Amino acid sequence: MLVELNKSQFQTRIRRLYAAWENASSNEDYSSISDADALLLLAGDPADEDAPMKKGTGFQQWLFGYEFPSTFLLFTKDKICILCSAKKAKILAQIEDPVDNVQVEIFAQPKAKEASNDALPKFFDIYASRKCVGMLTKETHIGKLVTDWNKLDSETSTKPEIVDMSPALSAFMAQKDAEELKIIQTAANLTSTLFRHYVTPKLESILDKESKISHEALAAQIESKLGSGEGNNAKGPDMKTWSKGKGLEKVDWELVEYAYSPIIISRSTKTGYDLRYTAESSQDNIAHKGVLLVALGMRYKSYCANVGRTYIVDPTPEQEAQFNLLLSLQVELLGFVVDGVSARDVYQHALSYVKEKSPELEKNFVKNVGFGTGVEFRDSTYLLSSKNTHLLRENMTLNLGLGFSDLQDTEGSKYALQVVDTIRVGKSGSTILTDGMKSSKDFLFFLTQESEDEKPKKPERKPPVKPRANGSPAKLAVAGKILRNNRRAAQDEVHQTAAARLAEHQRELHVKLQTEGLAKYSEGGGEKSGKEGKGWKKFTSYKGDGALPSEVDRLRILVDRKALSVILPVHGFAVPFHINTIKSAVKSDEGDFTYLRINFQTPGQVAGKKEDTPFEDPDATFVRSISYRSTDGHRFDSINKQINELKRDVNKREAQKKEMADVVEQGLLVELKGRRPAKMPEAFIRPAPDGKRLPGEVEIHQNGVRYQSPMGQKVDVLFSNIKHLFFQPCDHELLVIVHMHLRSPIIVGKKKTFDVQFFREATDVQFDETGNRKRKHRYGDEDEIEMEQQERKRRQILNKEIKAFAEKIAEAASSSNGETLELDIPFRELSFEGVPFRTSVRLQPTTDCLIHLTDPPFLVVTLSEIEIASLERVQYSLKQFDLCLIFKDFTKPPLHINSIQSSSMDDVKNWLDSVDIAMAEGPVNLNWGPIMKHINESPYEFFQGGGWTFLSGTTQGAESEVSDASDSESEFAAESDELEEESASSADASDFSDASGSGSGSDFDDGSGSDEGDDWDELERKAAKSDLKRSEIKGRGSDDDSDDKRSKKKKAVPKANGKKGGKR
Repeated sequence: MLVELNKSQFQTRIRRLYAAWENASSNEDYSSISDADALLLLAGDPADEDAPMKKGTGFQQWLFGYEFPSTFLLFTKDKICILCSAKKAKILAQIEDPVDNVQVEIFAQPKAKEASNDALPKFFDIYASRKCVGMLTKETHIGKLVTDWNKLDSETSTKPEIVDMSPALSAFMAQKDAEELKIIQTAANLTSTLFRHYVTPKLESILDKESKISHEALAAQIESKLGSGEGNNAKGPDMKTWSKGKGLEKVDWELVEYAYSPIIISRSTKTGYDLRYTAESSQDNIAHKGVLLVALGMRYKSYCANVGRTYIVDPTPEQEAQFNLLLSLQVELLGFVVDGVSARDVYQHALSYVKEKSPELEKNFVKNVGFGTGVEFRDSTYLLSSKNTHLLRENMTLNLGLGFSDLQDTEGSKYALQVVDTIRVGKSGSTILTDGMKSSKDFLFFLTQESEDEKPKKPERKPPVKPRANGSPAKLAVAGKILRNNRRAAQDEVHQTAAARLAEHQRELHVKLQTEGLAKYSEGGGEKSGKEGKGWKKFTSYKGDGALPSEVDRLRILVDRKALSVILPVHGFAVPFHINTIKSAVKSDEGDFTYLRINFQTPGQVAGKKEDTPFEDPDATFVRSISYRSTDGHRFDSINKQINELKRDVNKREAQKKEMADVVEQGLLVELKGRRPAKMPEAFIRPAPDGKRLPGEVEIHQNGVRYQSPMGQKVDVLFSNIKHLFFQPCDHELLVIVHMHLRSPIIVGKKKTFDVQFFREATDVQFDETGNRKRKHRYGDEDEIEMEQQERKRRQILNKEIKAFAEKIAEAASSSNGETLELDIPFRELSFEGVPFRTSVRLQPTTDCLIHLTDPPFLVVTLSEIEIASLERVQYSLKQFDLCLIFKDFTKPPLHINSIQSSSMDDVKNWLDSVDIAMAEGPVNLNWGPIMKHINESPYEFFQGGGWTFLSGTTQGAESEVSDASDSESEFAAESDELEEESASSADASDFSDASGSGSGSDFDDGSGSDEGDDWDELERKAAKSDLKRSEIKGRGSDDDSDDKRSKKKKAVPKANGKKGGKR
């Protein structure tokens, strides 16, 4: 396909070039070509990808929009001469039309196999006839065309005077037009998006988890966001990152590239801190403390944008002050850099500002504060240094880079600071094109201690309380006891504050879910129905009459296992039916005859809904069943058995095929060569391959992990298929585990699995304790204490060894995949008991997942895949509740975790809220099958109708109930209706109540099981009456007292027989 050049853009820029050249004597920017009567631009063979772009190449990009290697351009006052190959001549023919009396002449060279022509000599003669020619004197080129040119140049006797035209060329390209500014803004958006949504979160994760990763590896991961690999293994841009940016919807990703390889420097970099853009990311691991420098430049349609940032971990007050000085200096320069100011004045102003604010930092200030940028990443003509007198003009774009180097911290280590952004020069001030730094807090991390602002203030000292005579201080007390209400009020306030904060965060999460749901399903595909794609499969038994077996001539029922068909005689014809069209076969005996009924699959059999599985022909007639009668019961019995066995075998085969549909065939494991792989000996694997259970070895190879058993069995897991990697220590467990959760299942033995686990047992059986002489002479507690210490020490050694091996897997996978694979360790302190399958297990949260790894079946739930969590059976009278996790992929069935102790509810809620998972509460279990079916039929309609707001009890409602209940003065006070309902529900839900409801030991229970009983007013009247009666008989003797008690007991008996008492 012929390359299309922008003809109007070419003509506009040619007019600009000739206008500036004509007025060169009056404009200092173009003074270098004022005496030149020709401008020559040479271009040789293409440069290496890693080599910086030359000014001549940049000028070609600016003029044509493309690079043309091995092409010479000669500009004279009335003509533009172009020397190139015949193929390039066809492309450049698009711009042959004259531009304001300036002709365009193309000299096409012959192809390699063709005879030579006079294109090069003619072109050289035009050049040699000039008196003064402007060239890029500092550039050198290679290639056949350049060699031939140099040969002609050395042989000629008359040569023109050569002047350096690089300042003029820079001036041509410096001031950007509207289209160029738009492209540079897109490049700046690309750079800012990558910094904000990938680089910064990635660095935070590395520093927070103290991950071991080299500067070079992180730089490679950043580069992979634009795509990686070649051929069939090529990956496109990571749209999860880029989709978060603004104004990137119409980006042509083929025209996006890095201006240079990302630069990452920390205190562990052996070469030290270097603020130059020629620096490279080293192979040393990133330090988790101190100063980190990151610089990143991107190029879109040949135009560049650049950003540089400083991250400081545990900064000292001095470092914070230095960093804030750079930020304030950037704001100051944005107001100072205007149209007409010289590059020298910009630098002098910056240096004066530093002198004024912090004189001791003058010697550490950078030697220049930036340079011009555009098609050429670093245009030294507009270097913002103390010696450059060139003037800055409106719509120039600059790389404003501020920094301090060779600084020294309190430990004597050297460091540097930088703040770099791409800016646009304006008439009254400059604007930042990249995302500017709004606050230093985003780049200062406090991992080990609180900052000064966050440290709690010490309470003011109050005069001591005057002691009493007995020496004890005065207390707010009633009858010598401390009031509980003071403490309770404080605790309630804390709980209410936390509950309000959780409820507010949940409201935000629910709003976010609703917004994202509407946006996701309204963009197309939202109205798709779950019925689409359903239909009747077509099966072929035989391709023709000739394929039928010979036995059909007898017109008897025949089961052909080879063709998976049953041949039935129908009106004198042998009619084959594929086994998948047969629903069932039923045999019954009636008198002397045996009946065989064959039922077929037809529409409308599922709950009587014909539309559930539509048929392509709505007017078709179906046979639902065929019945046969025979006196030969044995034959029908045999046929029935054959049909059902064939049906069962086919169904089993289909189920296995369906189960294995998502199993991927992994690539080949590339073994390490030249050195021994890291190994984990004496390891067991789950799921275990067929054979005896014997410990084997786990080896780390170039692109995966291999388990090899003593029986010669091998299990390979490639790094590219590992989704999550876990290490579970043997603290409070019998096993120490390295667990890999896979993206796609693999076959181990004869079963597919998403999880592969390597473990060692940490019990005493694993250690040989024979030959311990101390045990012969020591008994009792001392011996047991020593054994416990040895056991603890063994577990610590085992944890350390296996964790180091797991970290090696993570490191090898990260370098192999180009993306960091984090080693996840469960937080046992956040664990809770639940029943995800059939038995109660301990579920442990990790940074990214919820897991159970101790016993199969394993559970690994990725938190980022959860849409919402529903807490069910949440009632005060119940001791347990259920947790239902609904996934963002609505086609996946929800995960039910049942029978979680109610005592763990607050912990579960706080954990779900901390990982930004929306949740809802309800008193009963929901039937999620029909709910998910309804959602899948039309997700857009579901979110339009309110989305997840249909969940009746939400955390907001629960919290309001709690807050309302806490307003009561007494924790025992309650309304009668509430008491009756609560007692009724608790009686129903009690684990100890029997069916009849009798046997209660309560004085207020009438044993009838009804909700009738005395209200509070009636009970108070009875209590007052009882107290009055006791006071009357207080003076009587003991015999009367005992008789009275006996009479009371007798009077209480009828009440238990069901007589009503009190008000209804």
